[in-house]
Amino acid sequence: MQLHPVDVVNDISPGDFRKTYFIPKIPVVMQSMARQWPAFTKWDWDYLKEVAGNKKLGIYNNVKSDAYTPINKADDYTTFGEYIDMIRKGPAQWRIFFFNIFSHAPQLKQDFTWPDNYIKGFLKALPSMFAGGQGSITHMHFDIDLPHIIHTQFIGRKRVLLFPNKEQYKLYRKPFEVLSLADFSNYYDADKSKIDKQRFPAIELAKGYEVILEHGDTLFMPSGYWHHMEYLESGFAISLRAFDNTIAGKLKGAWNVVGMRNIDTLMKKTMPVQWYNWKQKKVFEAADKEIEV
Repeated sequence: MQLHPVDVVNDISPGDFRKTYFIPKIPVVMQSMARQWPAFTKWDWDYLKEVAGNKKLGIYNNVKSDAYTPINKADDYTTFGEYIDMIRKGPAQWRIFFFNIFSHAPQLKQDFTWPDNYIKGFLKALPSMFAGGQGSITHMHFDIDLPHIIHTQFIGRKRVLLFPNKEQYKLYRKPFEVLSLADFSNYYDADKSKIDKQRFPAIELAKGYEVILEHGDTLFMPSGYWHHMEYLESGFAISLRAFDNTIAGKLKGAWNVVGMRNIDTLMKKTMPVQWYNWKQKKVFEAADKEIEV
């Protein structure tokens, strides 16, 4: 992989942000944005447990999906409070995906400010929380509805790997899915990395970015960006999502949600092995073309 560090800025004006990062679709970490929010000092495990600890939710392990796995199917269920207790004890390879804690504790919405002067069109009904225990992994994917994302990290550190959508075939994207066939777990550690370079040689040609997010760091992820996240310490983040303002972007996002996902779900139910084998064949054909260029 050909990786560059994500730009980190302490403060940036909305105009400079749009010109330098938003319009050209380049990720950036903004350090001062969330540090002005009450949430920066107010939100910790104890407070979150107090306001939403009794809410039941799905949790996810580090196992990659297979031929039979529906998209975003939880691996187990617990309460938010029990989950917090578990990941505070030490390494725990369980994470929370897209938890709308704000529907259970709406007062939390008063603790942050929507950055409307930076990006227009935020989906304000669905601010979401993502959390993980130390060692948990969000496998390489892009968001199915193609939003721009303002992602702010709290408490623990998290390592993030990012690629523009155009790198999808070098990343071995599975057809009709938003996931990579390859396992990028511990990609940064030669002794622990699970990337099979012999099976997935095109990954070496992929051009992307990496960064370690710390408490209060806000990462801008442009629409369609692939991302892989590893929790170096237990922590959580919130994502504020804004739909792509182009007609093409909106149509493609709608197709992914309504068309692509339903086709994949149907085929996984009716002929999972054949469907999976066909997708693998197409994955490697597309990657081989990238290598030949």
